[in-house]
Amino acid sequence: MKKEDQKNKKSKMDSNYSKVLVLGASGYVGARLVPELLNSGYSVRACGRSIEKLKKRPWSDERKVELAEFDIFDENSLLNVTQGCEVAYYLIHSMDPGKEDYAEADRTAAQNMVKVAEHCGLKRLIYLGGLGEKDIKTSKHLLSRIEVGEILQSGKVPTTVLRAAMIIGAGSASFEILRYLVERLPIMITPKWVRIKSQPIGIRNVLYYLVKCLNAESTTGNTYDIGGSEILSYQQLIEIYASQAGLSKRRILPVPVLTPRLSSYWIHLVTPINAAIAKPLAQGLSTKVVCLENRIRVEIPQDLMDCKTAIKLALDERQHDLIKDIDEHTDVIPPPEWTYPGDDTWAGGKVFQDHRVVRIKATPQEAWQPLLNIGGKNGWYYADLLWKLRGLIDRLVGGVGMRQGRTDLYNLIQGDIVDFWRIKEVKNYKRLLLKAEMKLPGSATLDFTILSKKDETVEIHQIARFIPRGLGGILYWYSVYPLHHLIFNGMLARIANLVGKPVIDGPVEYIHESQ
Repeated sequence: MKKEDQKNKKSKMDSNYSKVLVLGASGYVGARLVPELLNSGYSVRACGRSIEKLKKRPWSDERKVELAEFDIFDENSLLNVTQGCEVAYYLIHSMDPGKEDYAEADRTAAQNMVKVAEHCGLKRLIYLGGLGEKDIKTSKHLLSRIEVGEILQSGKVPTTVLRAAMIIGAGSASFEILRYLVERLPIMITPKWVRIKSQPIGIRNVLYYLVKCLNAESTTGNTYDIGGSEILSYQQLIEIYASQAGLSKRRILPVPVLTPRLSSYWIHLVTPINAAIAKPLAQGLSTKVVCLENRIRVEIPQDLMDCKTAIKLALDERQHDLIKDIDEHTDVIPPPEWTYPGDDTWAGGKVFQDHRVVRIKATPQEAWQPLLNIGGKNGWYYADLLWKLRGLIDRLVGGVGMRQGRTDLYNLIQGDIVDFWRIKEVKNYKRLLLKAEMKLPGSATLDFTILSKKDETVEIHQIARFIPRGLGGILYWYSVYPLHHLIFNGMLARIANLVGKPVIDGPVEYIHESQ
């Protein structure tokens, strides 16, 4: 939703809470909760450990948002951000690679919150914890989450505790582990607990419960189990993910020798997620986590997504990433299932790209001409023999090959064919987006964008994007990357030369902030 829409949206707030405090607003759930609260008419004080990370969030400069940096282990710091608020969301977890004993850290943090909440006269606390019961088989991670809820509820401020298992959505650490394991391993040697049952829930459903708790007075001070519409094993989740991602059926071989510690190191090796984060999450998977009661479904009714739908929504982002505009506004808040600016670098899965730019002393109309003529009899401006060879290989493996060049030699029309590409989008003098139709272990686009600069120059951005499909797609990208460096650099240099105007800079590789 655009910020303008949010600002013009009429308040739906039925309660008397003047300002809502979100502790942990820079985290996964907190970052997605803030815009939902804004949409419901609340003013928000969004707090995190780093003001710089908070500023990266797309809602950071909203009129009804106040940013604040704090240290949960410093009572004075916590007191400063809590004063003036009437209700607080406590979304703090110390599952951090820099902390050896996250359970003790979480215990101390919760005790600080109880003291400060009472001192400031908060009317309510709302805490999102983890599903699980106190049992000798319950993981240390889940026991810590349960303990935090108990500590918060031991104070004088009424605390609502919502307990969830895996949250499905891009950016959720447990979901990202699932994503990377399934996408990178066609054969998995897994712990025996891969068949233990759990009740995942989509992030959209979690946010709905969190927001609606504010106006549901009956939830004050109570504890609720929240889960999706299905109870599944981790193996079933693997199978659903593979199906939604268009991957072949994964072979799963459960063995008894993989302990949570070994599993966490294996996750660290296969995925970009740190072992310090993976270990407690892997331990949690060895515990059955299903809702023991469903009272919240009566008090706050909503349509609960099944896992197939929740995973599909999370995966939709990467298809968007293939075609997103380089000029896309950062003030558009993504769907909660997608990644947000400021999320961890491993969030959202892998979209490979080769991004190059050249700056020319020319007009957009002049820079557009070589793009207007690309493909067909004019070729691809560099290493045409290699392009033709790629077309021949594609034909031999059952693909479309180079076809018959272009449908229209003089115009670029959306939906038309250009060799083994199809025109996905065309904006005269600004953008040409081509989607690959050759046989590939993934999806690919080739994007040309012309940006006008204030010094009467233009930049031509050339971006090749690729979403790998499984391990084969990843290996494919790295195997052809040396050729990409040669071909794409040469192609952009030739395009700049054909413009016939002075080249100010480039072609050079464009380095993104996340890199």
